[in-house]
Amino acid sequence: MSLAQRILDSDLRAAARLMRDLDDGFRSAAEEMKSLYPHTGRAFILGITGPPGAGKSTLVDQLTAAYRQRGRRVGVVAIDPTSPFTGGAILGDRIRMNRHAEDPGVFIRSLATRGHMGGLSRSTGDVVNVMDAMGMDVVIIETVGVGQDEIDIVRMAHTTVVVSVPGLGDDIQAIKAGVLEIGDLFVVNKADREGADRTARELSAMLEMKQTKPGDWQPKVLLTEASRNKGIEEMVDEIEAHHAHLVDSGALERLREERSARQFMDLLRERLFAEVYDHIHVNGRFREIVEDMAARRTDPYSAVEMIIAERFTGGQTPNS
Repeated sequence: MSLAQRILDSDLRAAARLMRDLDDGFRSAAEEMKSLYPHTGRAFILGITGPPGAGKSTLVDQLTAAYRQRGRRVGVVAIDPTSPFTGGAILGDRIRMNRHAEDPGVFIRSLATRGHMGGLSRSTGDVVNVMDAMGMDVVIIETVGVGQDEIDIVRMAHTTVVVSVPGLGDDIQAIKAGVLEIGDLFVVNKADREGADRTARELSAMLEMKQTKPGDWQPKVLLTEASRNKGIEEMVDEIEAHHAHLVDSGALERLREERSARQFMDLLRERLFAEVYDHIHVNGRFREIVEDMAARRTDPYSAVEMIIAERFTGGQTPNS
């Protein structure tokens, strides 16, 4: 029996194995995904993003428990940074969520970024699709937590929660660069700390200055203490309200179409690069090109045009 069929039969070991193969980039995993894809598109995808130390993992742990109390099956994709020096990753988020380890209605997968920018791992979308096919009602993605450049999550999640905490210096500066625009809900966690109310007020004031159209969703700012399970039910209620808004407005279908388009483009880009690079790496052309560029016998623009012409247009350059 194929991995895909075993996953559809609720085999968790098969799901874990396919996720590992997807993360390692095995071609066989793509064949399994072809069988699973028709069974995806049903899960609600929730993104949790924010700076390191904001308590995202604890929030995700409490959200998982809250959704389980409401009878929802939950998948969690926790992204951890990969060291640029050793190539290793701690993958410690599963330790924080260990209390769900024996719950058959929860599946947690940690992924390393492996150098991928934007707050997500390269295989995040595929892993989400596997959890979707497994029958998870909600899939929570916790981004790597690098501050201002993790906007990839908004292209994948249906609802994006931006988590902040008081005491990080200029609290608002930490979320200005693009992040303010992507949040559907803003959460000030660790609200027992001094300055939490001020941070929430400043966030609310900035959100009120955003230009919106009639009928647009108006993001709220909530206070939580995830470690003490305070504010979690209100947070889930607001997430559910945003989900209902997406369904009623037709925006959910548009988000699914946009996610499908991005999956296709990302996969096409990856496969085309592999097709060309693997070929010139094996036949030695890559080394020749690098040496010619270093000696200024050629330039990178001409070299790319030449390789594309050789590989795809029978030797004719795009401009000829």
